[in-house]
Formats: sequence, C-alpha cells, structure tokens
Amino acid sequence: MLETSARLLKLLSLLQAHREWSGPELSGRLGVSARTVRRDVDRLRELGYPVHASPGTGGGYRLGVGAELPPLLLDDDEAVAVAVGLRTAAGQGIAGIGDASVQALAKLEQVLPHRLRRRVGALNSSTVSMLRTAGADAVDPAVLTELAAACRDAERVRFAYVGHGGEPSRRTVEPLRLVCSERRWYLVAWDTDRDDWRTFRVDRITLKPPHGPRFRPRTPPADDLAAYVSRGVSRRAYATEAVVRLLVPVAEARQRISPTAGMLEADGEQTCLLRAGAVSLDVMVWHIASTGFEFEVLEPDALTDSLRAVRARLDRALRRSSTAGAPRTPRTPDGADRTRGTPSGSGAA
Repeated sequence: MLETSARLLKLLSLLQAHREWSGPELSGRLGVSARTVRRDVDRLRELGYPVHASPGTGGGYRLGVGAELPPLLLDDDEAVAVAVGLRTAAGQGIAGIGDASVQALAKLEQVLPHRLRRRVGALNSSTVSMLRTAGADAVDPAVLTELAAACRDAERVRFAYVGHGGEPSRRTVEPLRLVCSERRWYLVAWDTDRDDWRTFRVDRITLKPPHGPRFRPRTPPADDLAAYVSRGVSRRAYATEAVVRLLVPVAEARQRISPTAGMLEADGEQTCLLRAGAVSLDVMVWHIASTGFEFEVLEPDALTDSLRAVRARLDRALRRSSTAGAPRTPRTPDGADRTRGTPSGSGAA
C-alpha cells in the first residue's frame, strides 16, 4: 500500500510538471506496466483529480482543471525558491500581484516543515526591499500566465498590439519565450503575417482569444534570447544607432548600463564597446555622456558633429552663466562706487 501511494504521488507530480504524457512515457518513468498506469490514473480520478485521456497512438494523459488545486510536491530547495519568488514578485512589474503573493506566501509557510520555515523567516527578516512601484507599463498577471502557457504548449496566439510609435495592429504569432528585464516583460515570437521573428512588449498586448492551433516550434532566432531582446529594445527600435568605445572594463560598464540601454562587449582588458540606439544624434550624445565614462566615437561620423554642436551650446551656456553670476559692484545710497572712495567734492570731517 505504501509503495502504491508513493507511486500515485509521483504520477501526480509528473502530470503537474508536463502538459501531456503518453502511456509508454509514464510507464517508463514509473517503472510499471501500461495497465498499472491506467489503474493508477483511475485511482487519481477517484480522489478527485481530473485526469483526461485521449485515445489512439498519439494520445496520452494530462491533468485537467479541477475544483481544487492539487498538492504541490516540492523539495526543500524548491520550497525556499518559491518563497523567495513570492516575496520579490511585486517588484517585477506585474499589476496587482503584490497582495496575491503575500497571501500565497502565508499559505506556503503554514505547510512548510519547521526547518524550512526558519530558513524563509531568516530571509524575510534579514532583507530590505527596494522594489520599484509598478507604473503604467505594469503587466496584467492573466496576460502573462496565458502567454506563458501558450509558449509551453506551442499554441498560436492572437492579440491587438500598440507599437513603439503608438500605431495599433493585429498580430497572430507563434510564441517562443517570455524575457524579463529589470523594468519590463517581452514576448519573443514568430509573426506569421510578417514571416519573421518579432519582440513585443507584454504591457502593450491585448489578447484576442480563441488561440490555436498548435504548431511545431521553430529554431530560435538566437541561442541567447536575453541578448537578442536587448539588441532589439536598445538599438533596432530607434532611428539612430551608434558604436562608441568606453574607456573602462566591460565589468565596470555593466554596473551602470542596463541591457535595455545598450549592448556591451569587451574590447581588451581596459575598454569595451557600447552599441546603443536613440531617437536622434543629439539624444544619443546625452545618452552616452550620462554613463559618466570617458569615450570615443567609432560610428557614425555624424555623431562627432553632434558632440561639437552640444559642446558649443554648453560653452555658450557657461559663458552666460559666468556673466550673470559675476558679483556686482556695491554702491552707496547716493550712487558712489565703494571701490573708488568717497563721492567727488566731499572731504573728511
């Protein structure tokens, strides 16, 4: 009986971890016959878990949506990781998730063993949050989870989208991955109408169900999707691009320049290259100068002209400021210049 119970828990865990399993796959994972798998599935159904089965050679088993949440089977490290994730979830730009995170964390701590409650409690009492407040670009949790499910299940998604310049459009995409920066969420997907890969800001997406059909996943546009999104949001979305050499090591530059502000790559031990985009060359000048690093322009040549023009404006501003701020010569009530002695015609008493 104990062996059967342990096997049922393992079967439930497998069904939770994957959308659909074939009978032979479950038999191999559990080390039992297909008949035993069918019998265990029937036992789970008797316990109230909605396990759906599709017939045929391409069929399999999947856990459906039930009236109650099935128990989560977590090891120690997973449980602590979930607690940490719930604590920091409010800072990831997801609208309305803060209260839900607190409630879920409270429920989790109720069922944690004492040793894990101490670990989580020590973490909570020893950390101070500097999470940003979600603004107008906060993501609806329902949209985020729906997109995540579509990525997992390789299911086409339809949505209305507002572009960088405010232009509306309708899209049908094959979603690949969600990428989160320190400020925003992005969806990397194959746009079926444009026949190319695109990156979408999730806060600009309005889903338009129904979704589907299923699709065969394509080869990703890059091995490093985080770098791919960084290139897109820091360069390709802007009218002007530039490459400058920063006179600091790349590790130091990364402490100030986020992936969404530009792409950094090493250029020797003491210098690095910054590739960035901006709406104009003048804005690019201020963007680069705001890093606080010494630099030299590599491309485009016109950026050097913009640097000279900005320097000239700054020089003029400094001269005007110096003139306006110069101390004025103090005068007496009768108009005498204090620096030149007493007024003409007067004498000492």
